[in-house]
Amino acid sequence: MLDTMHQSDNDIRNRLLIARLPAMPQILIKLIEHLQADDAGMPELAALIAKDAGMTSKILAVANSSAYHRHGRAAGLEQSLVSLGTDMIKTLVISESVFQTFNSFPHSGSTDLRAFWKSSLTTAVIARDIAKHLEYPHVEEAYLAGLLHNVGRLALLATAPKEYAFNFTARDDEDLCAVEQRTLQITHAEAGAWLIERWNLDSFLADSVLYHHEPVSRLESAHPLIRIVRLAHVLANHADEDEAVATGAGLCSLDSDTLHVIINAAARQVGKSADYLGIDLTGADDIVAPPAYMPPPDPVQQRLSEEVRNMVLVQEMGQTFARQQGETGMLEAMTRSARILFDFNACVILLENPTGQALVGVAAGEHQQRLAEFSIALAKGGAIAASAQQRKLALLSRSGQGPLGIAEEQLFRILGTECLVCLPLVVGQRCLGVLIGGTAAWQLPSYQKRERFLQAFGNQAAAALETAFSERGHARRQIAHVAEEYREASRRVVHEVNNPLSIIKNYLSVLDAKLARREPVVGEMSILNEEIDRVGQLINGLADLQPTDTTQVTNVARVVDDVLRLFRSTEFMPASVQILVRMQDEPAEIDGDADILKQILVNLVKNSVEALRGSGNGGKIEIANRGHVNRERRLYLELVVADSGPGMPPDVLANLFTPVRSDKEGKHHGLGLSIVYSLVKKLNGMITCRSGKTGTTFEILLPARGSSSQIASVPARAMDSV
Repeated sequence: MLDTMHQSDNDIRNRLLIARLPAMPQILIKLIEHLQADDAGMPELAALIAKDAGMTSKILAVANSSAYHRHGRAAGLEQSLVSLGTDMIKTLVISESVFQTFNSFPHSGSTDLRAFWKSSLTTAVIARDIAKHLEYPHVEEAYLAGLLHNVGRLALLATAPKEYAFNFTARDDEDLCAVEQRTLQITHAEAGAWLIERWNLDSFLADSVLYHHEPVSRLESAHPLIRIVRLAHVLANHADEDEAVATGAGLCSLDSDTLHVIINAAARQVGKSADYLGIDLTGADDIVAPPAYMPPPDPVQQRLSEEVRNMVLVQEMGQTFARQQGETGMLEAMTRSARILFDFNACVILLENPTGQALVGVAAGEHQQRLAEFSIALAKGGAIAASAQQRKLALLSRSGQGPLGIAEEQLFRILGTECLVCLPLVVGQRCLGVLIGGTAAWQLPSYQKRERFLQAFGNQAAAALETAFSERGHARRQIAHVAEEYREASRRVVHEVNNPLSIIKNYLSVLDAKLARREPVVGEMSILNEEIDRVGQLINGLADLQPTDTTQVTNVARVVDDVLRLFRSTEFMPASVQILVRMQDEPAEIDGDADILKQILVNLVKNSVEALRGSGNGGKIEIANRGHVNRERRLYLELVVADSGPGMPPDVLANLFTPVRSDKEGKHHGLGLSIVYSLVKKLNGMITCRSGKTGTTFEILLPARGSSSQIASVPARAMDSV
């Protein structure tokens, strides 16, 4: 990638900024102020000239020349001013000041300026005469504008001598401007206007320089100075083009006879002015002005340079957006940056509403009230809605084919523009909104060429907006997350409480039967007390934020016996279902809470009973202790719960251990296996499942007693059993 600073150095506009181009002479600034003062006369003009030694010398030299002086004694300054007259003095001061300024430009000393001076002086003289015919009040300003109308060519030569050396002598026409724009991204008219604007004049001087190559059709209602300079340029440089002259004459309402008089008089006046200024124009007419030269472009290098420049600009814009405080500041930065980068007359942003069904206006910048109430339904169609839905750039024109929707017409009126550029703000596959810029019709082709740049800007803006939205919604999402966790925990507790409540209900039935027979019920009462306590523990666990105590030691065989006692002594276990237990003789102890293991086994056995009951044929449930297993250098006890039921449906098996939709009745059904999974994880264990037509088997690995503090060492057979 090219260095950013290197890119800036190659940008002609940046080079103009750092170039040591001469400033406007102070005497010329004072003279313009003098010309704009209604009560200024000869005494003030004499006082102004007397302060400048070089200008005084020039006035004396002209006044004592053979054209004005007939006596032997040399004339002083005051006498010289009287003999020359106010008009000649003003012309000399303006011409000499500009001449000295032009000669101060870099590379002007080594360049043949005869043709340049001939064109500038001719344009100045013609502009002054046109101004007189139009009774324009500032005749000298018109003369100065004609002199300066091509100062941009000197500025470009000074800042880009290699790129512009040939075209400095090229024919001054619209083709030259096109070549300048393509090679330097700026025309000499733009460069000249930029230079004059630095002088901070309260005048349309810079505008007259900027528009002297504009089509006549665009200047019909322009300021008189702009029209004067445009016509003077045509007469000075293209007098042989009858159509151009006739069209230009219409700008100033002058007939052909008047134009011929002005052109013929200009030739004599230019020669005389050149003599007074000491400018040698000999042979200027013999210098051939070739057509502007456009070097063959390197498309690869051109595309690479453009891509690099655009990438750097987009990255800088992204950093600018990220530095903004709050969404309002960010949105204002986006519209401001878009106006600068893409030369939009106005710019607004429409964002997708929370439901994703409409684009709504953002109340920022101008037209806040109207934009705050502005909305475009995405489902109702329209060019802007289509741009957002298709995530494609759209260029809309009032004079385009097909009728516009009400929303588009409203935006045209709000922005007060001819055309709209609709740029979707896209991040990933989502469109957050649309940035809409107002522009002139003649600029639309440039936006088509810069589509990738526009899209990159839109993506950068969308990424910044998404970050801002994420920060805004962070607290809201946290609250929603906590609420959802609480709801999920509540569902789990209700589900788990149903198990002991079912057992209690069944035991109450057993208890009623025994009491009727006057049999002892001590065992049943003990179980009832245990299950009632377990209900209380489950409910309290809803608000328990403390981690599970894993320092407890639990005898697995004892917990299995308790679970079997619960199921065998109640009506929940059908007579057709058989439960088998295979426990090894050695002590089977794990690190973990016995109540959690009891919950796990109750859920699994209950699921197995329901699966066998649903098959209608009964079956067998087996709970087995397969001994110790070494997994990842840690010792586990393997506990298995298996049944001979019909197996799990494929959709349930595919989403095992997550809450699924169940065929069982009740709004909390379908949570059992997800609860089992979380409980096993709570014991720092692991669970797997195999299911088929011959039944379902759950294999649970629970941390063996003391395994947390020692590295397991068991035979390799244990690994094969997992």
